[in-house]
Amino acid sequence: MALFDRNQRQRSSLFSTATVVVFAVLCLVGFWMVSPPSPEAVPAATVTASTADVKKAAEAVVKEKEEDRSIDATNNFKQDSANVVAEATTAAVEAEKPTVDAKGGEADGEKPASKNQSFDDENGRTEGGELVKPETAETDGAAAAAAAVAASQGKSVEDTVTDVKEQASTDTKETAGSGGQDANTEKSPADTKESIVSQEENPKEAAGGGSSKKQTFDDENGKMEGVDVVKDDGNKTFISEDNAKPIMEETTTAVTDKTEDAAAAVVSTEASAVTNPDDTKTSDVVEEEQKLLPETLENGQAELLMERAAQNGSFTTQAAESTNEQKTRAEKKKNKKKKKKAASKAEAEAEPEAAVSLPAHVWKLCNTSTGEDYIPCLDNEAAIKKLKTDIHYEHRERHCPAHPPTCLVPAPPSYKDPIRWPVSRSKIWYHNVPHTQLAEFKKRQNWVKVSGEYLTFPGGGTQFKTGGALHYIDLIQQAFPEVAWGRRSRVVLDVGCGVASFGGFMFERGVLTMSFAPKDEHEAQVQFALERGIPAISAVMGTKRLQFPSNVFDIVHCARCRVPWHINGGLLLLEVNRLVRPGGFFVWSATPVYQKLPEDVEIWGEMVKLTKAMCWEMVAKTRDTIDRVGLVIFRKPMSNHCYETRRQTEPPLCHPSDDPNAAWNISLRACMHRVPTDPSVRGSRWPQQWPERAEKAPYWLNSSQVGVYGKAAPEDFAADYAHWKKVVQNSYLAGMGIDWKSVRNVMDMRAVYGGLAAALRDMNVWVMNTVNIDSPDTLPVIYERGMFGIYHDWCESFSTYPRSYDLLHADHLFSKLKARCKVLPVLVEVDRILRPNGKLIVRDDKETVDEIVEGVRSMHWEVRMTVSKRKEAMLCARKTMWRPTEIEPGPPTR
Repeated sequence: MALFDRNQRQRSSLFSTATVVVFAVLCLVGFWMVSPPSPEAVPAATVTASTADVKKAAEAVVKEKEEDRSIDATNNFKQDSANVVAEATTAAVEAEKPTVDAKGGEADGEKPASKNQSFDDENGRTEGGELVKPETAETDGAAAAAAAVAASQGKSVEDTVTDVKEQASTDTKETAGSGGQDANTEKSPADTKESIVSQEENPKEAAGGGSSKKQTFDDENGKMEGVDVVKDDGNKTFISEDNAKPIMEETTTAVTDKTEDAAAAVVSTEASAVTNPDDTKTSDVVEEEQKLLPETLENGQAELLMERAAQNGSFTTQAAESTNEQKTRAEKKKNKKKKKKAASKAEAEAEPEAAVSLPAHVWKLCNTSTGEDYIPCLDNEAAIKKLKTDIHYEHRERHCPAHPPTCLVPAPPSYKDPIRWPVSRSKIWYHNVPHTQLAEFKKRQNWVKVSGEYLTFPGGGTQFKTGGALHYIDLIQQAFPEVAWGRRSRVVLDVGCGVASFGGFMFERGVLTMSFAPKDEHEAQVQFALERGIPAISAVMGTKRLQFPSNVFDIVHCARCRVPWHINGGLLLLEVNRLVRPGGFFVWSATPVYQKLPEDVEIWGEMVKLTKAMCWEMVAKTRDTIDRVGLVIFRKPMSNHCYETRRQTEPPLCHPSDDPNAAWNISLRACMHRVPTDPSVRGSRWPQQWPERAEKAPYWLNSSQVGVYGKAAPEDFAADYAHWKKVVQNSYLAGMGIDWKSVRNVMDMRAVYGGLAAALRDMNVWVMNTVNIDSPDTLPVIYERGMFGIYHDWCESFSTYPRSYDLLHADHLFSKLKARCKVLPVLVEVDRILRPNGKLIVRDDKETVDEIVEGVRSMHWEVRMTVSKRKEAMLCARKTMWRPTEIEPGPPTR
């Protein structure tokens, strides 16, 4: 029925067009006949020929549009009668411009710069928006005819255009009033800088009331003004305030770079001709286009988006660091068989897979024993069964399937939108994480309780169940004031975090805490933390290094954790030594610190000997009178003097070739790395205090280093921060329709210097900065400025539970992954870790964004907005509650 109505409107539009053309010609001829002769009068024969040409040209345009519509009957881009007449008269304006002399401001033969734009939707594509010069015979004839008619009346061509437009507008209003034209039809808004065509029509403009809103997309400078996007409003979806009505279909705003429909292009030209009637229009357009060129953009922001030209600069990559470390260790082994195996593995990892497009895919639910809580790299049962031992928690480490799954994880049956922060810190919906085992197991330790439809968190823990977390946090600072929460100490690692109440309350002290715990018999503890809005990952201290660089955490904390720090030559405590900054602290509150049971006394004695051998200084030891627990604070040395004067050599110093920053799939080693002493090297001195450190380039970035985007490293850092501040302010906070009150957990899937996280730091959110292993290793920069992150390879699954994040941000990630892995499994992983109704923002090349749009639509996501310019594009999409009903026949492909 919708198609029938659209055809009816098209026939009505064509009839109205013919009427307008004939009426306009008759009026012009009649006016010429009654007007007195003038020295510049045109002969009658010329006028007759001109009017005939006008009519002929208009009929040609009508015929061409009729043919175009017959090609794609589903195209819902509608033109009213005024547009058809304007096409011929606008062509006349463009034909006349090259004849203007130098005094008119334009040299003979100059052409306006072109700009490609299009309107995309699921029914078809309409291209247009380019400032097209008339080249066809029909448009040339129409141009000459319009010029002749204008001369006969003693008017300029622009005045003639205005007269015809006014008459056409009158006819259009009459047609709309009679019901012959769709009342919701609107023209494509034109702008000489960028024009954006919205798929949702504006009824006010369609009815003739009000002017079209200026819409721009300036990605390099973070501008996106006047874009009609969907806004959050509870469970209902609305478009922008100017068009506040519920929508029934997906609403997108799209701009593309191709122009195939010349007739639609002239519509945009017509609007520009009317709004800019002076003869300098073409030169203005050229000047405007030049402003958009990368080399002329202010503050050099364009270079930040020219990702194809971006290099690693002076930064190496985590993949290179880890591979080099693995090779160095392999060379020292005498076992040739193991060396050959390591070399073949490195070669296999280096060989890229061919880039492929997202295939047509039939979505099914994953068939796994973990169901709603499936984490592919931690629940790989086939790989875990093949392990020879699990004595060092090997079964809790990452074992990713050879082929990432392409199935979707089911959602809990009664899942609801999470409770918003900060209320979520104390309670969450039970049905979102329907697990009670931990509440029963820890019911005496004040971790979590079941209370009706909620799971509540009293704020205590094993070590602070009476006084609460804030009392315990203040106790640490009272024990040693140099801790200085929120100033000197900003980034903390919480080992064995439980439900992460410690990290949840550290926000009140201005401290960011990376919490982690294994996915073990303490069911869903990390999932509880993430549902509460507290940063956390599933990880374990087993046989591999944690996925962080060296010397980055201000404090490492462990409350009542049962980590066997003293065994295996202090292997695990030496990993803490790698991670904590020189001069940083290790805070340990456990029973060996304050209880006198034989086992506790023995462990305390071993810890004292180990920490002394590691040159750690015990700066404080205290006991709390309220919770009756004790804690001890150790400090890592800031020089190598102690290492060089030790009487014993255990634990040994690491070989100088051992790279402490190599962290991807690197086995733990019981040795200590020397402290950096060169003043220009990272780790040689403490960072600036928070929040100053967030905005200033680290002291160890110098002008001789080349940054990721090709500038000197400090300038690169500053330009990146300035860019993301503009993007956040001009686009993300106001221009994308995101209700930021519902956003708490954010992930930047391809962070560079952490500019996005820094720009959002005053918001009520936290950001997990992810640095891909084949990207420039800028993760130490992120920690230096008081934020945190982790190394990851997006060709594998991330170590977190399903439904962990409210917003995912991917800046030129997918296009770079195509060289190594397929896009479809990565998109499946995005769907897994994003919460229902969560948002995905993708910035990438247009081809890749189109591919992602196709993929998320196949998963029934709502595509809220797509914008593109010059092969660069941006997408904002919302994950829905949809899940397939069919379950895959067997376990995921291994």
